[in-house]
Amino acid sequence: MKILLVNHDEVRRYLPMEECIGVMDRALRTMNEGSTLNPLRTGLWLPDSRGLLGVMPGYMGDAGLLGLKTVTVFPGNDATPYHSHQGSVTIFDTQYGRVLAIMDAAEITAIRTAAVSGVATKLLANEDAHTLAILGSGVQARAHLAAMNCVRDLKAARVWSRNAANAEKMVTAEADKYGLQITVASTVAEAVEGADIVCTTTGSPAPILEGAWLSPGAHVNAVGSSIKATRELDAQAVARSRVFVDRIESTLNESGDYLFARDEGAIDENHLLGELGNISLGKIKGRGTKEENTLFISLGLAIEDIAAAHHIYNKLEASGEGNWVTLGGTKEH
Repeated sequence: MKILLVNHDEVRRYLPMEECIGVMDRALRTMNEGSTLNPLRTGLWLPDSRGLLGVMPGYMGDAGLLGLKTVTVFPGNDATPYHSHQGSVTIFDTQYGRVLAIMDAAEITAIRTAAVSGVATKLLANEDAHTLAILGSGVQARAHLAAMNCVRDLKAARVWSRNAANAEKMVTAEADKYGLQITVASTVAEAVEGADIVCTTTGSPAPILEGAWLSPGAHVNAVGSSIKATRELDAQAVARSRVFVDRIESTLNESGDYLFARDEGAIDENHLLGELGNISLGKIKGRGTKEENTLFISLGLAIEDIAAAHHIYNKLEASGEGNWVTLGGTKEH
């Protein structure tokens, strides 16, 4: 039985950001059309809480696929040569349960997470949004710069990081790629002042973005917190925005940005207006006016990983390229 193995360089080559944004839009639509299963993720923390092992299964009926992302999350890796997220995405067919492919999860996660924010920005940001603020300077900060550039005609970007040296490195590395002015901000307030789009990608355990700093009409992609014990936004930032998510069930169980604001009494469950897929399908309204703030809270879904892996698989199967290896699975083995 032939299985496709895809490393991180190949993921990057065969899953360009602009393509991935389209893949994520279709995956989110499919989820809201009811042909997927996406259980809540499970996680096993190390005894000292330095890192966790996460397991994210899913099913895409329209594609005839089962999938599983197994990923470790070690936030302390920011100071090492290793990604904070490492693991694999495995996809199986639903006819025989065959393993079709095993792919690098770190690169898929990096690209598809920013691509989903690209979908959100395309649906929710003002059409004339041209100034971007990125909070953070790691993998997701760079991926989000690429994604935002795909969906809006950016003119300027400001980067803030708790590590100013990392912010400078990011600006130096990215400045010539997109034909826009990128500068380093010394504070979060400076970064977001007048920004039309704000992306929070820090993984901070406590709020770094205050609602009082947001300009009228700004759209926020909250990406860095994916567990209920941490948040990047204060309650006011959530309360003053029209809030949309990738999946409501995940938000109610996992999102610190949402749950802290709710538990502090700043919002109730009626403040959560719906899922991106339903905006894309035209079932619910996204932005109402040019002046209001919009917020997308991103948690990441197995369906997104499976859809990204399936896209890569289809391209490599059609071209005959890639690294195909023989493993067990048939009775003679």
